[in-house]
Amino acid sequence: MAARFGLLPALLLAFCLLFPSATLASSFEYCNKGADYAVNVSGVDISPYPIERGELTTFTISAYTGDVISEGKLVIDVKYIWFHVYQETHDLCSETSCPVSAGAFELSHKQTLPMVTPPGWYTLTMTMMGEDGKPLTCINFDFSIGFMSSVADS
Repeated sequence: MAARFGLLPALLLAFCLLFPSATLASSFEYCNKGADYAVNVSGVDISPYPIERGELTTFTISAYTGDVISEGKLVIDVKYIWFHVYQETHDLCSETSCPVSAGAFELSHKQTLPMVTPPGWYTLTMTMMGEDGKPLTCINFDFSIGFMSSVADS
């Protein structure tokens, strides 16, 4: 597995097998590394980790802004391997308290994945759009859906 996917996924899988109900502080990358986004992301936490099909998972994004944000949208795109498999759009104010004051804030999104979701590695792209439709930030991060999920429990 390490040769096919790299060392990090193998280490994460080993960690998840040792600590099955852990929280993961996931690394992320900006969609456009050279962009001057109005919102700077400082962290992504996924709990519990690894994600289990049929179980409630919380994605928490820690961020900072220099401006007040009164409204916007959160667009979430998910890829499995290289295939786009899912997209959803949320009102920003349903994921955090609005208006967002200048300074540090958190977005929190809860999701229960269907039992038919295939196990493996996924890439999530989260774009926060301002009221004018322009991106305030955009990040990508990887996560896995547990190979140990029991389909028999459904």
